Amino acid sequence: MRILILGGTAFLSTEIARQAVSAGHDVTCLARGSTAEPPEGVRWLKADRSLGANSYTEVSGEWDAVIEVARDPALARDALTRLADHAGHWTFVSNCSVYADHSTPQAAEDADLLPPLPAGMASTPENYGESKSAIEQATMEAAGGKAHLCRAGLIGGPGDGTDRYGYWPARFARDNQPAVVPAITGHATQVIDVRDLAAWILDAADRGVTGPLNAVGDQVPFGDYVAASRSIAGYQGEVLTAPEEWLVNHGIDYWAGPDSLPLWLPPGHDGFSARSNGAARVAGLALRPWQETLKDTLDDERSRGLGRHRKAGLAPATEARLARELLANQPVRPSA
Repeated sequence: MRILILGGTAFLSTEIARQAVSAGHDVTCLARGSTAEPPEGVRWLKADRSLGANSYTEVSGEWDAVIEVARDPALARDALTRLADHAGHWTFVSNCSVYADHSTPQAAEDADLLPPLPAGMASTPENYGESKSAIEQATMEAAGGKAHLCRAGLIGGPGDGTDRYGYWPARFARDNQPAVVPAITGHATQVIDVRDLAAWILDAADRGVTGPLNAVGDQVPFGDYVAASRSIAGYQGEVLTAPEEWLVNHGIDYWAGPDSLPLWLPPGHDGFSARSNGAARVAGLALRPWQETLKDTLDDERSRGLGRHRKAGLAPATEARLARELLANQPVRPSA
């Protein structure tokens, strides 16, 4: 295939480009490259898409597949205006954040969506879901009959820069000091390996898969994920299970960011990491065993440095402070 990737220098888009080149496709990436360059073997059109129509002056010819990863509706609309008529297939990598409700487990693609971000309103991290919803709407209007709306869940695996999925195995590998874990043993986690997602995006484009599909991993109980993380890391320390309310009262954040506990979700999010991937599996999505992703993630974490500053997770000093208080006050009994 002749493939145009609108991106190609970040986590997922880089993996898509790498796999596409390895498979023998003719791959072009349109990207600024401000922090990284596309993989070797890719034709790189260096352009700043914020410049609008001028960004596409070097883009020519017909494309078997165009893959869009934007989060800004203005950028996505410009690309659709310029390229939709020249693409045999169009993939928009959306996100499950487009859904209006995250409380219902096993929700499928027919669940209600957030209203699209109004035209002219700036896209921000706070309106991420509405921004992706607006791009979905624009994509269907311009390329609906050939568009795949790939609604990704949390993406993990080697190279993940968000530090969420890798926090727990890296934490247990870092040292044997007491580890603080939220009391959410039975809560679902749901992560898709970046390599599996990239492979499916390319396969779906090649086969002409269309429509909205939840590109999410299988559900794994948090307790199983933590136990496996401890095992592969060889952790021999004490695990202190902390009640959710206690953590909130001590200023610990959900999900991501400094002094957070990754994969711990706020109330009302029982379905956030428990969406159905049945339709995507029928459409060809193949997932490797989650334990393989976990092992490879820890290998990647080790190579990047277990003691590095992280974007998500507890700082060692914060965890030590929480552990001292848990042990002193014994709100819960430590688990082995």
